[in-house]
Amino acid sequence: MKKGKRVLVVGSGGREHALAWALARSAEVEAVYVAPGNGGTSWPPSPEASDLQPRAPARSVPIRSDDIQALIDFVREQGIDLTVVGPEAPLARGIVDAFRAAGLRIFGPSRAAARIETSKAFAKALMRSCGIPTPDYAVFHDFEKARAYLRARPGPVVVKASGLAGGKGAFVCESSEEAEEALYRLMRERIFGEAGETVVIEERLYGSELSLLAFSDGRTARPLLPARDHKRLLDGDRGPNTGGMGAYAPVPEVGPDAVDRVVREIMEPVLQALARQGTPFVGVLYAGLMWTERGPFVLEFNARFGDPEAQAILPLLETDLLAALEACVEGRLGDVELRWRPGACVTVVLAAPGYPGRVPEGLPIAGLEEAAAQEGVLIFHAGTRREGDRVLTAGGRVLAVSAIGGHLPEAAARAYAAAERIHFEGMHYRRDIGRSSPAIL
Repeated sequence: MKKGKRVLVVGSGGREHALAWALARSAEVEAVYVAPGNGGTSWPPSPEASDLQPRAPARSVPIRSDDIQALIDFVREQGIDLTVVGPEAPLARGIVDAFRAAGLRIFGPSRAAARIETSKAFAKALMRSCGIPTPDYAVFHDFEKARAYLRARPGPVVVKASGLAGGKGAFVCESSEEAEEALYRLMRERIFGEAGETVVIEERLYGSELSLLAFSDGRTARPLLPARDHKRLLDGDRGPNTGGMGAYAPVPEVGPDAVDRVVREIMEPVLQALARQGTPFVGVLYAGLMWTERGPFVLEFNARFGDPEAQAILPLLETDLLAALEACVEGRLGDVELRWRPGACVTVVLAAPGYPGRVPEGLPIAGLEEAAAQEGVLIFHAGTRREGDRVLTAGGRVLAVSAIGGHLPEAAARAYAAAERIHFEGMHYRRDIGRSSPAIL
């Protein structure tokens, strides 16, 4: 007989490991399953959860995140009480719609509501209709017309694939030549396939980037701690865009008034617009912002937890995560107040050689236990797999080293001290995550 609730997390990255870890800390949870999971998403039960130790056991399940029918079958067989979707691809495929049609509880937006991430062109039009500040833009389906537009408007721009590109579909271009090259790669070389059939060309803004995520039950928004992601590969925000090389939360210079402003002027109008369209948004709404001298502008929306933002935000959440997610699914988020641990959390991503391009796999990883034993440290696996007693690399972003501290410098120092204890061939990471925080407000 079940003693508590069973939860399924869909996905295989560091974000999903962090979600499984946070859910396994709930006193209401009996077991967590992760499909397909990774080398870190299985662990035995713990009789008592310590400060950072989950209570409930977790187990990886060999089901692909896009095999929706197999996931539905597993949920029925195992008596899963709630499914939590991590990545964007299953949302785009309609996993939430399929689960709801099958009478199963799932946390995440419908396929129609997820268009706010899966189509940048749709998101831009929605923002324009709501009067939400976003960079000026134009949308193109034709390469020659897009190129003519660029030549008529020389200067810095951002060229984006409208569809899903794993967080790598935006090209920040200093010149028309760079922009044309990005356009060619997207629309002619099709480096992201169908995602680049439609492109968005927008003005380049200058300021400080900020990620603000909020739970939503379709009507109410409850903001999480503000976070700062680091998309560029190299220190000082240089190099190509990646899926994210690290993050920290909260952002010291972003106070409650700034968060309230974003919720009031951006989050709530978007949720209201989606509800009016008959596609209420239930899940996590993620606003990627550029804070300029004119205030916040939306660079993009995502329809799920960020990665690596989740690994920096969830360790600071004191409210039972399962309770918050169930409140969203049941339409009663207005009754929930989120509580947060004081201090800060810094997450440093350890990447494989060659990332964000092609990477070798099967490289042995050493030092994980020593790193995890450091005070305030959590190791979230991303691109890893297990082979007997060994943990091997299995992707570009291999591990996310998160550390909690009383303040941002202490959290950063702990994260880097732990990262230095981990080794695999060609490992590289940024060394400035959380070590500089530009004033924006």
